[in-house]
Amino acid sequence: MTSPAAAPVPVARHAAAHASSVREILELTARPEVISFAGGLPAPELFDVDGLRAAYDHVLATAPHRVLQYSTTEGDPALRAAVAERLGSRGLPTPADDLLVTSGSQQALTLVSTALLAPGDTVLVENPTYLAALQCFAFAGARVVPVPSDEDGVDPVALARLVASERPRLLYLVPNFQNPTGRTLPVERRRAVAEVAARHGLWIVEDDPYGELRFDGAPLPWIASLDAAADRTVLLGSLSKTMSPGMRLGWLRAPAELRRACTTVKQTTDLHSSTVDQAAAARYLTHADLDAHLTRVRAAYRERRDALLDGLPHALPHGSTWNRPDGGMFVWVRLPDGHDATALLPRAAAHDVAYVPGAPFFADRPDPATLRLSFTGHPAEAIREGLTRLAGIFG
Repeated sequence: MTSPAAAPVPVARHAAAHASSVREILELTARPEVISFAGGLPAPELFDVDGLRAAYDHVLATAPHRVLQYSTTEGDPALRAAVAERLGSRGLPTPADDLLVTSGSQQALTLVSTALLAPGDTVLVENPTYLAALQCFAFAGARVVPVPSDEDGVDPVALARLVASERPRLLYLVPNFQNPTGRTLPVERRRAVAEVAARHGLWIVEDDPYGELRFDGAPLPWIASLDAAADRTVLLGSLSKTMSPGMRLGWLRAPAELRRACTTVKQTTDLHSSTVDQAAAARYLTHADLDAHLTRVRAAYRERRDALLDGLPHALPHGSTWNRPDGGMFVWVRLPDGHDATALLPRAAAHDVAYVPGAPFFADRPDPATLRLSFTGHPAEAIREGLTRLAGIFG
């Protein structure tokens, strides 16, 4: 006797997962012979495995009953203190109690969205912007409006005009080495953004996962450090790009009332982030030399960025343009008019090379000729070979 078919699961409309042809193609490029410029992943061979192992060994040897137990939603006090000290040393005085530890900065964004947004609220974003942020705001039921942007990020004049006309709840920015474009918002624009937020009562979500991966130039002040926006800026940070994404640790720094609301949301979501991972991260930050590790990482990434930039003129069709980021993980490319990066992706996969088409990063009217290249995942010689393969898809 044939069993009856299972009844369809009634999934909420906003939670339905739609198949992505781009995702399916990129899954095919996970083969080991593929040279992928697609993933925004830190280089695994650069992880400080010995230092992290020592940190885990120490906390498991000295305090096993504590680090293997439940802990507080706000996060390990030692980890919050270590992050706060690091922020202070970089120009943003921060009491440890102003921080909430999260399971990666992606969770921090989800907590802020849940705490601040009601269905139908308007969110302003850079154009293009981080894809997972667009997905997060969509899950919250928000209306997303892109701010006209150029090679330096959002246009403050256009931002002021949109804030006045759209009355948004928040503005989401990645000011340092933005994903997907690698752009950095200049200090003059940061001040202008802060002033617009102060004038109109706008919340700013300042996402900074890449800020410590600067290769060239001097660090710029966080928007959260500017007086005009200090009381309405949520700063998101992560240990994923500096220590290990597998630890799934991030944090948010927010004014007290919003931070308490985010803590309540987190408590109902996962209770707390991993106790043992927090303890190991705190030990590492206080007893290892993260700055020395980052010096090595930045040197490697600079070499890889330069290898990518040096090879692009020979790999891309005439008339293509791209930027030169001062840090981070990404280069943003625009092919000549008439090219479609999504349509070309299967051909790239057939040549054992991969990239991410730019279209999904736009909140509206995507530019099909754009694509994102990540330079962190392969050493220079592999990057050069990958560019040779990339050139083949335009031949």
